[in-house]
Amino acid sequence: MLRARHVARRPKAARAASLLFAALLPLLAVPAMAARPVENPVPGSNPLFRDKFTADPAPLVVGDTLYLYVGHDEAQRDEMFNMREWLVYSTQDMKHWVEHGPIMKATDFKWAKADAWASQVIEKDGRFWFYTAVEHDDTHPGKAIGVAVSDSPTGPFVDAKGSALVTNQMTPKGEHSWEDIDPTAFTDDDGTTWIAWGNRHCYIARLKPNMIEIDGEITEITPPHFEEGPWLHKRGDTYYLTYASLDRASHRDEKISYATAPSIRGPWTYRGELTGSGKYSFTIHPGIAEFKGQWYIFLHNASLTVGDQNGSIGRRAVTVEYLQYNDDGTLKPVVQTDEGVSVPPPQ
Repeated sequence: MLRARHVARRPKAARAASLLFAALLPLLAVPAMAARPVENPVPGSNPLFRDKFTADPAPLVVGDTLYLYVGHDEAQRDEMFNMREWLVYSTQDMKHWVEHGPIMKATDFKWAKADAWASQVIEKDGRFWFYTAVEHDDTHPGKAIGVAVSDSPTGPFVDAKGSALVTNQMTPKGEHSWEDIDPTAFTDDDGTTWIAWGNRHCYIARLKPNMIEIDGEITEITPPHFEEGPWLHKRGDTYYLTYASLDRASHRDEKISYATAPSIRGPWTYRGELTGSGKYSFTIHPGIAEFKGQWYIFLHNASLTVGDQNGSIGRRAVTVEYLQYNDDGTLKPVVQTDEGVSVPPPQ
């Protein structure tokens, strides 16, 4: 998910929202070159889903099926974001997708009042754990991370804790109320599950075996140009932290950068940019998975048109590209394409 440049703290939400809207208003303009709908798109080409706007993709592989969890962008006209629910799709060949419908609404967390922002589902001990960002009610103002659970990857998911896993008050270093967003969860080889998240600051913490409580301290691991959207994965002996980055000195739009480490505890070494910006989109968000021997990176841009609605900051579309590694474990740069995975991987 997005979010903003620095804004003054108070008068609370009304002032912050008005300043944020003013700062980003130029980005809400309808892209003149937004893609028109393709009547018969080639399977595996981008964007993946063309009947609605989707964002913040998070893949999960279960057996011979890849599930993709996304937020549902429903912004109208000049709205910045309007995200009320999460959707899930599945595929067995990366070209043909099945839509399973909504798995949960933001307000299904009774302590939350809005904003179905970025999420990730992981499997552990035969259950499926859903970590996501929402807007907490006024008892704990600001963004918060909730956890839900299901016995099926397609849901329904229900609040597993009855309260937030992380609230804004737990990470007081942040400059704004949406610091605690975009959770990524990862289970290491020893069975320990970790969660990382953040906007402008990146945090990591161990989860207790019950998957609904933080175990120990919250640690900051912010890599260079970190903006939001962290994603943890491991290949061989190397840990990867991939994220939406923003070099404010030279760029307006987010790109994807990454860091690597020999341990989930670090130290993390910055490896540079992995992708450019998403077409017409200020935000971008990575999700990475290995499926049937091939690695993929899921992203979003704002190139889709649905009916009379063109893409914008609150109307994005999920895409996918091949992810490839160099012999030394670093990642090869990813070029975002219209062809996606409808064509073979680049050589």
